[in-house]
Amino acid sequence: MSSRRKFLKLSALGTTFLSGLYPIEQAFAGSLGKKAVNKPVVISTWDHGMPANDAAWKVLSQKGNALDAVEAGVRVPEGDPRVRTVGYGGYPDREGKVTLDACIMDKDSNCGAVAFLQHIKHPISVARKVMEDTPHVMLVGEGALQFALSKGFQKENLLTPESEKDWKEWMKESKYKPVINIENHDTIGMLALDANGDLAGACTTSGASYKMHGRVGDSPIIGAGLFVDNEVGAATATGLGEAVIRMVGSHLVVELMRQGNSPEKACKLAVERIIAKHKDVSDLQVGFIALNKQGEYGGYCIHKGFNYAVHTNSGKKLIDGKYKL
Repeated sequence: MSSRRKFLKLSALGTTFLSGLYPIEQAFAGSLGKKAVNKPVVISTWDHGMPANDAAWKVLSQKGNALDAVEAGVRVPEGDPRVRTVGYGGYPDREGKVTLDACIMDKDSNCGAVAFLQHIKHPISVARKVMEDTPHVMLVGEGALQFALSKGFQKENLLTPESEKDWKEWMKESKYKPVINIENHDTIGMLALDANGDLAGACTTSGASYKMHGRVGDSPIIGAGLFVDNEVGAATATGLGEAVIRMVGSHLVVELMRQGNSPEKACKLAVERIIAKHKDVSDLQVGFIALNKQGEYGGYCIHKGFNYAVHTNSGKKLIDGKYKL
């Protein structure tokens, strides 16, 4: 009888241990050979990503979802006229018109985008409406504007006096040449991993300064400016959009992570591929950031000068991206 009681006691202890194994495994993930997931995390391009991340973190820190977080985050630079490359106050095209591009993507591969959109301050929110309220992925130009107005967005003049002054100064020579790391292609792309372990991303820009009227870069193009795969990770790009489009850059970074590369290594490999496809990259800048399902992140660029902002439970920081040349 004593032996039977001892057996039952040991069995009960074993059952208790097994039923509680998951939280124990989470707490001691390293000792059991599994990495603990770093979550939530938000990462975004450039120094204007710092205030953008603050807004996203308010959502994530309250166990909000990644999609809401990235939309809230990038709306900050979209609405800030001091950020001359995104939304309101962005540099115009060569005809003096501010035209905006944006896209958004969620954990289920749902996505929405707008391109060549005028008069609407927050293209990222219009892109989300395209994703949620239409059977389409992208709306452009007048069609995108009419859709936005039908959804209650207000038509506004996005050309600030400062941007208009700079445009008129540029008109004296009317010479377009991208300048590395000067505010010319400084998109904001943002990636987030929420407390549930789900990913989302957003990307928004006013595009290249003094571009040809009608030009669209990589930022609103799913797979180029942004890509999210909830099984693997997410990536977003900044820099000269034409170079990113040719490589389907963000999709490439995610696929490189799928092959087992870290976020930073995947970004590096994508940058190296872009370099290999161009005879001269002295005037070409492209940068990528990436975030995987474990909450690991990284970035890489062609030339020195690119940086990205990160916010986790450990705090927030601005990181100088590693570079090839």
